[in-house]
Amino acid sequence: MSPEATYTHGHHESVLSSHTWRTVENSAAYLAGHLRPGASVLDVGCGPGTITAGLAERVAPGRVVAADSAQTVLDEARGNTAALDNVEFAVADVHALPYADGTFDVVHAHQVLQHVADPVQALREMRRVARPGGIVAARDADFGTMVWHPDPPGMDAWMPIYYKVARGNGGEPDAGRRLVSWARAAGFTDIAASASSWCYATPEEREWWSESWGGRLLRSSVADHAVAGGHATREELQRVYEGWKAWAAADDGWYSVTHGEILCRA
Repeated sequence: MSPEATYTHGHHESVLSSHTWRTVENSAAYLAGHLRPGASVLDVGCGPGTITAGLAERVAPGRVVAADSAQTVLDEARGNTAALDNVEFAVADVHALPYADGTFDVVHAHQVLQHVADPVQALREMRRVARPGGIVAARDADFGTMVWHPDPPGMDAWMPIYYKVARGNGGEPDAGRRLVSWARAAGFTDIAASASSWCYATPEEREWWSESWGGRLLRSSVADHAVAGGHATREELQRVYEGWKAWAAADDGWYSVTHGEILCRA
């Protein structure tokens, strides 16, 4: 990411527990059918590399570059792809990728464009480094479409706080609905749009998801940004966390996260 944007979530354990859960199957199924052995792939904003691993398995012996703006998380990605011999790593800014035009068959970004300072420029760069006729793929959550039941006291406050924090850091939480618009502004004309969701409803899923999101509102850099920006006090964030835990304890607890997806021909 460029200096004009701050990665709101950071890499606290509460964040990485969510990121390391992600796979091609649950987070990039819309792209999976376009992956072929021998293809070259750039995975932008790869995080801990669990999606990268699935991409690399599908295109082997093709080259996969796992790129992220944070060296620390690339170290974790190395561990999660250690069994694969076709993955390399790079610290890179999606606004100015360090690759020649037409380098990759597939350029992929999962939950990246919602965090960057200029998503249109990011997509231009992703398009530039894709070969003519190659694929640029992006998937982002849309926070405005997230729904849950029940809504215990405290939990309803988390979303307004997060919007203020994310937008204050230069991001756009409602990225999913904007992907097609951003892609058109970046110069793409062949765009296939879709949507898919994550759903958390079992006791185990609710406990894990509440610790991921309730935990990051309490302990991660999201909480630090909220307090520093005057969007919430530590006491208010504690009440938010308690609301998340009350939701997780409800026998009828249910949560849905809708994502926008785009497959663009370069």
